[in-house]
Amino acid sequence: MTPAIALLQQQKIAHEVLSYEHSPNTPSYGLEASEKLGLNPSKVFKTLVTDCSGTLVVALVPVTQSLNLKALAKSVGCKKAHMASPSIVQAKTGYVLGGVSPLGQKSPLKTFIDRSAQTLDVMYVSAGKRGLEVALSPASLCRLCSAQWLDIAT
Repeated sequence: MTPAIALLQQQKIAHEVLSYEHSPNTPSYGLEASEKLGLNPSKVFKTLVTDCSGTLVVALVPVTQSLNLKALAKSVGCKKAHMASPSIVQAKTGYVLGGVSPLGQKSPLKTFIDRSAQTLDVMYVSAGKRGLEVALSPASLCRLCSAQWLDIAT
């Protein structure tokens, strides 16, 4: 059990855990999850850790889209945002790339979810391990992460 799943159970949040055989050669973890689980990729969100002028923040965007770093920086109020290094991501979240969950992080980071998730009944995010996804309502995820909705996907 991952910290993400433990948090969902502890908080009694309705969710479903889905697993698949992860391929170490995959170029895109999120698209792999979508394909192997037969999910609509617009409902599968990738968890990206960024460095906004020295402050780490999490951004969730659909796997079919890219994170607009300029829009994120502007919304967060920093000069420039860039992707955080894998070693920093692992140290701060406790998760490895491809398995970073917005839930149950070692050091919870300020989180932003692309506004497109608000129209969904269910969304899928990493459950904290490569090959493991969790389905839950966008509202539940937003509440658990104390997240904000932003237009950050392109």
